[in-house]
Amino acid sequence: MRAAVFDEFKYPVAVRRTSDPVPAENGVVIGVRATGLCRSDWHGWMGHDPVIQTPHVPGHEFAGIVEAVGGNVSKWRPGERVTLPFGCGCGQCVYCLQGDHQVCNRQFQPGFTHWGSFAEFVAVDFADVNLVGLPDAVSFVVGACLGCRFATAFRAVVDQGQVREGQWVAIHGCGGVGLSAIMIAKSPSMKPPSK
Repeated sequence: MRAAVFDEFKYPVAVRRTSDPVPAENGVVIGVRATGLCRSDWHGWMGHDPVIQTPHVPGHEFAGIVEAVGGNVSKWRPGERVTLPFGCGCGQCVYCLQGDHQVCNRQFQPGFTHWGSFAEFVAVDFADVNLVGLPDAVSFVVGACLGCRFATAFRAVVDQGQVREGQWVAIHGCGGVGLSAIMIAKSPSMKPPSK
């Protein structure tokens, strides 16, 4: 496959041929159809994230099509359209069972702990737990925005901020997360539940 690889932190990224990934027994390989570029990718390239080992393929915001499936995967088949969250969990620990995959002790992140989406294909472990089906009505580009920037903004506005209709929201910085926070805050779903 072709992939954008860096061999040293802070040095140029080069597109070159690498080995195609193979799915783990509990994983899949996704053919990347769209990928985002996040400030976190820059931090990884700069060497600010100690989990990244070189050579490395960055990229964690992506959507695509399941290309290959491991033997222990039961929920996904080749040809299905998918995306996934930024922080993926094992699905078995106490944190995952509570729905808190982002603090799983076995957490993995394509583009950080594993090679990422600046490539033709990405291997994703624990597929039955982490993949999210992408309806045909949602483009791959939109799907690539959901797992990191949109999920981060949703948690800030809805879960932590508990914003309701009629409240003011101040967004400091309008990158991907800021623009997503604006969309969520303006959403019709911010109306209080009817009694």
